[in-house]
Amino acid sequence: MSGFLEYMSLSWDHVLELAIGHAIVVAISLAIAVVIGVSLGVLVYRRERLANAALAITSTFLTIPSLALFGVFIPIFGLGYKPAVIALVMYALLPILRNTVTGLQSVDPAVAESAQGMGMNARERLLRIELPLAWPVIIAGVRVSTMLLMGIAAIAAVVNGPGLGDDIFAGLARIGGANALNQVLGGTLGIIVLAVLFDTFFNVLGKLTTSRGIRD
Repeated sequence: MSGFLEYMSLSWDHVLELAIGHAIVVAISLAIAVVIGVSLGVLVYRRERLANAALAITSTFLTIPSLALFGVFIPIFGLGYKPAVIALVMYALLPILRNTVTGLQSVDPAVAESAQGMGMNARERLLRIELPLAWPVIIAGVRVSTMLLMGIAAIAAVVNGPGLGDDIFAGLARIGGANALNQVLGGTLGIIVLAVLFDTFFNVLGKLTTSRGIRD
C-alpha cells in the first residue's frame, strides 16, 4: 500500500490528465447517446413493432465483445477519438432507449387525454406532460449507460483512445515490472472515482429536474 501511495504522489498529475481525458470521452459519447436514444424512443414508443425492432438492434450492440468491436473499427475509422466515441455510443444506447420507451409508455393515458381536452396538441403533450412524467425513468437509464461506459472506455486504449485505459494496459503489458501493478491499480481506482462522481451528478440532476409532485 505504501508503494502505491508513493507512486500516486509522484504520478498524480499524469493520472489526473488521463482521468480528464476519460471523463471527456465518456461525457461526449453519453451526450450523443442521450440525443439519439431519447429521440428514437420518442419516435417509436407508440409503434410496438418499431419499438421492438429498435430495442432488438441496440440489444445486439451489447452482445459484441468490446475488444472485437474496437478491432473492427481500426481499418474503418482509424485510431483515436472517433472509433472510441462511436463504439461507446453504440454501447450506451440500449438502457437510454429502453427506459425512454418504458417511461413514455407508462404515462397514464387518462393524463394525456386530459391534456388533449385542454387543447394541447401532440407536441405540447409530449413536451409538457409525457416527457416530464417519464423523465425519472429516462435519467435512470442514463445512469446505467454511464456506468457501462466508464468501464468500456478503458478498453478504448486499444484504438489509442483517451483515458485511464492507457495506464491499465501499460501496466498489464509489463506485469511484474516496477510500478506495473501500481499503474493498473491507479487506472482502476481512477475509473471507480469517476463512476461515483458521474453517478452522483446524474442523481442530483435527476432530483433537480424532476417536479416535486412526481418525486413525492
